[in-house]
Amino acid sequence: MGYHRSFKLAVATTMLLGAPPVAAQDWPTRNVTLVVPFGAGSATDTVSRIIGARMSELMGQQIIVENVGGAGGMIGVSRVAKANADGYTIALGAVDTFAQSQTLYAKPLYDSMKEFAPVALAVEQPLLLITRKELPPNNLKEFSDYVKANHGKMQFGSAGVGSAPHLVCSQITHAIGVSVPHVPYRSSAPALQDLIAGTLDFYCPLAPAATGLIENKQIKAIAVLTKERSPLLPNLPSAAEQGMPGIDGYYWMGYFLPKGTPDSIVTKLNGIISQSLDTPTVAARLRDVGTSVVAPQRRTSAYLQKYVEDEIKQWAATIKASGVKLN
Repeated sequence: MGYHRSFKLAVATTMLLGAPPVAAQDWPTRNVTLVVPFGAGSATDTVSRIIGARMSELMGQQIIVENVGGAGGMIGVSRVAKANADGYTIALGAVDTFAQSQTLYAKPLYDSMKEFAPVALAVEQPLLLITRKELPPNNLKEFSDYVKANHGKMQFGSAGVGSAPHLVCSQITHAIGVSVPHVPYRSSAPALQDLIAGTLDFYCPLAPAATGLIENKQIKAIAVLTKERSPLLPNLPSAAEQGMPGIDGYYWMGYFLPKGTPDSIVTKLNGIISQSLDTPTVAARLRDVGTSVVAPQRRTSAYLQKYVEDEIKQWAATIKASGVKLN
């Protein structure tokens, strides 16, 4: 009789309080969904699959990559914000979806600082300043002087209004102190084609899109738009090195869980991501697609939380100066 009373009490307690949370040592017990907020074949998608394959091995469960595009990546990320905080739905966020979106859009679909549990900063891709081959400048100082004298008859391209190439190029022209007409494209490929053809004067793409063109001398590389030189292009001086220290054009990517996910799961996932990034074959494959793994000390949850906060502030100033606002 006592046994039955105890059993009924246990059932009643479970119904009132809900099922007990999954402990870190048990998680994951089934497949995990990784939401990539851009289409299949995108740079973010490629990175997610390289790292995800190793994560699956370490987890003992399959990472299922789900591409959910739309609204500059916000639709996919917002889906993660609304998901159960049980560690089974992860977002691969980036500078555009977690930092730039907060100012760029009149009504962002989520609050990057309040609706997520940051897990780990993972990789970076530098942006570059490149020009058509015939443009006279060969370094950032010459480029700055040339733009000041000719900005009225120049134009730059981007992969779309509000894209990272658009905002970083705007950051450069703002630093120079001039306004240059902007030509938005639907993607990077047609913009690069017009740069090669001489229709555009300059462009600020992600490094993977342009390294082959630089090596083949189809375009001219002026600077890597980061504080330091990139290991991907060690002979190309940085913007800071060339006298423009305020430019920091990294396209970074990191992992986020819904707010309220148990700390034990956040910690375990952080370790799995870090182990994956430290796997030599993973790092080599990432290098092959123009991507650098961040240093171990920059992979903590606390670091990512502070980094996103700083990035939101930095890009807010650039976006407001550019006058761009999307609905």
